[in-house]
Amino acid sequence: MSATGRRFLLVGLTGGVATGKSTVSAMFGALGCLIIDADRLAREVVEPGQPAYAQIVSAFGRGVLRPDGGIDRKALGTVVFADPAARERLESFTHPAIRDRIRARLAELGAAGFEGVVILDAPVMVESGDSQDVDRLVVVTADEPAQVARQQARDGLEPEDARRRIRSQMPLDEKARLAHYLIDNSGELGATEARVREVHRALRQELDARRR
Repeated sequence: MSATGRRFLLVGLTGGVATGKSTVSAMFGALGCLIIDADRLAREVVEPGQPAYAQIVSAFGRGVLRPDGGIDRKALGTVVFADPAARERLESFTHPAIRDRIRARLAELGAAGFEGVVILDAPVMVESGDSQDVDRLVVVTADEPAQVARQQARDGLEPEDARRRIRSQMPLDEKARLAHYLIDNSGELGATEARVREVHRALRQELDARRR
């Protein structure tokens, strides 16, 4: 993911569980940014027939499968969020394949001469070390009560289960210290939208300055 010769601005977008990163990503997309969604790629690399699929079934058993044979992401998440070693093992299966797909997409954009802002939406970008490969890093934050409420609404988790998932991840303040831009998504959607527009303007200015 080297920046050498790149005509576009590669922006990493990350955050924590239930911070609303996907909402922020969609806002950037509406402003004309090109989105590379690592979560979507993560779903692709664990489809039946992919190497990571066989590795996951071998490591975690058929209890993480849906009746149709696909990976039950919720069941798998329950296993790996409760066990850091299991999570690391899962990531060792999936991350190399995801990185390969990201690199291929970036190469396509470079070959096509794309000159806009590319948002690489990846939840564990900092933990994996991939944040070092982007031009700018945007971190989406939210306070813990907002995260817990969103997980309850989205996944039906009990409050303690939601808090356990939050605390199993790298603390948001550690990610925030590495960010070029922060977007606080704890409050009203309108405030988040205003901040996204502000960050987008700054990114466009950086891209324009690079071309001069």
